[in-house]
Amino acid sequence: MSTTHKLKLENQICHSIYSASNALVRAYRPLLDEVDLTYPQYLVMLALWDEDGVMIKNLVERTRFDAGTLTPLLKRLSDKALLTIDKSQEDSRQRVVLLTNKGKKLLQAAENVPDSLMCRIDMSRDEALALKALCEKLFASLSKVG
Repeated sequence: MSTTHKLKLENQICHSIYSASNALVRAYRPLLDEVDLTYPQYLVMLALWDEDGVMIKNLVERTRFDAGTLTPLLKRLSDKALLTIDKSQEDSRQRVVLLTNKGKKLLQAAENVPDSLMCRIDMSRDEALALKALCEKLFASLSKVG
């Protein structure tokens, strides 16, 4: 059976990105175990450490999780007493996510995660930034497609 060049697995960008993404999440796991977070929970906490007191719809935009994915993550983080979800004072139909003191303190414990991960990656800072920029460009291009 003959496979054309464009259908060879080793030529697929998607396979490289998928494999790298899985390897990256696996590399994060032991670091995040130390702060009792999963990788998706870590992304939510990063967004909240950057900007606390945001509406859920803003977190959907920031984390790029859909509401159906984000809602159970917020519930688990709330169960861990890292955040609360309250009604917005501006619009009672909207919910605002607020870090608790425990959630704010967790920032200190997680501060070394990025540096610890970079120590595991055989890539310069410039290469890592270039890779991120290319991934953002790919995301933006594919987001337009719908």
